[in-house]
Amino acid sequence: MVQEHEEIARSKGDGEALAWEDLTKMKLTWRVAQEILRVVPPIFGSFRRALEDVEFDGYLIPKGWQVFWTANVTHMDASIFHEPARFDPSRFENQAASAAPPCSFVAFRGGPRICPGIEFSRIETLVTMHHLVRQFRWKLCCKENTFVRDPMPSPLRGLPIQIERRTSPP
Repeated sequence: MVQEHEEIARSKGDGEALAWEDLTKMKLTWRVAQEILRVVPPIFGSFRRALEDVEFDGYLIPKGWQVFWTANVTHMDASIFHEPARFDPSRFENQAASAAPPCSFVAFRGGPRICPGIEFSRIETLVTMHHLVRQFRWKLCCKENTFVRDPMPSPLRGLPIQIERRTSPP
């Protein structure tokens, strides 16, 4: 990811802002961001009302009942995301060829209720990641047993990191 941002920075003048074309080159960065959102979704879940009687996994959900869904359970389902506990941005490389059913990645919800700000969020994320990668070195201080799920993923030990400002680009 650092290399991706260094290539973009080399094409810019000193202090020149990022352009739309630069954002389109951040393919690996967006896959990393998507994988982060899959592992730690920004929303917990939401209620939906059954519009008709539904049988699910042997249970009857009567019309009118409220059902609570959670993004975390969907994102950590091994039948949808192979080895869900493993951080793997490559799972978002070719979504058209992906075996995941539609609306399986619900960090921004899905279908008719998808977040209208998804593209704005993508731009904010890419620009922020560009500056964080270009200006700082990051080191995770505790690499084993970093997260627990209770019920959402959270840092086990406060996720200590060491941040060092770069004196010059890598």
